[in-house]
Amino acid sequence: MVSAAYRPDQLSVPFETATVGDAMSSGVISCSPETPLRVVARMMTTYGVHAIFVFEGANEVDETPRLWAVVSDLDLVAATQLDLDSLTAGATAVTPLVSVAAGSSIAEAGSLMAQYGIAHLAVTDPASCRPIGVISTLDIARAVAAGHGPRETFASA
Repeated sequence: MVSAAYRPDQLSVPFETATVGDAMSSGVISCSPETPLRVVARMMTTYGVHAIFVFEGANEVDETPRLWAVVSDLDLVAATQLDLDSLTAGATAVTPLVSVAAGSSIAEAGSLMAQYGIAHLAVTDPASCRPIGVISTLDIARAVAAGHGPRETFASA
């Protein structure tokens, strides 16, 4: 499953009231657990992303693939010490999968990232619980940099 990512330049609402949905990158780039790690690396470079979501096959009830794990760029770097030609996304995905609802606050997303020591969260639709995007530490930094977050005054030298 591949969807084009969207990176907002700035939020249209104040940081304090902004939601994850306001700051996230829309779309999900994913692969199956059996995808070779070199293919995952190519996906990261092709789409300019730092994480690929790993989905298991569709279940029998609604034929929707189930979100299972994340292969981050750090997972990929750690795997370079191993046999890259035999590794798969499923064997390499060590980043814990944590999701957040699109309606959650950006502060809540940041808290989850800090709590789990991760840089990417799957953003889910509140009604369907299906992934609709991703929010990263960079997305949160963009929200703050856009002038909608806590302000600091820097003195010129």
